[in-house]
Amino acid sequence: MEVTVNEMDEIIAREKRMAAMEFQLEAWADGVMEGIESTILADAAIATALEETIREQGEDAALALVDTLRERILCGEFTPNRSVQ
Repeated sequence: MEVTVNEMDEIIAREKRMAAMEFQLEAWADGVMEGIESTILADAAIATALEETIREQGEDAALALVDTLRERILCGEFTPNRSVQ
């Protein structure tokens, strides 16, 4: 079975997202161990993500990211222990 270029790009992007999530979870755990509250960690992570997005891609890209995240939140994507029906 041959993999197309688009499929390979999707596989690579998925693996990068998984690696990024592992790095984020590790940093989060370190912050919690240092006594930093989750809300402060979340604020710092979001602020850093937005600052970097604006620096690399501009304000429109950051606004698009925020809009996408809002929709994903409303769909329950980030809700722990959610049941998909």
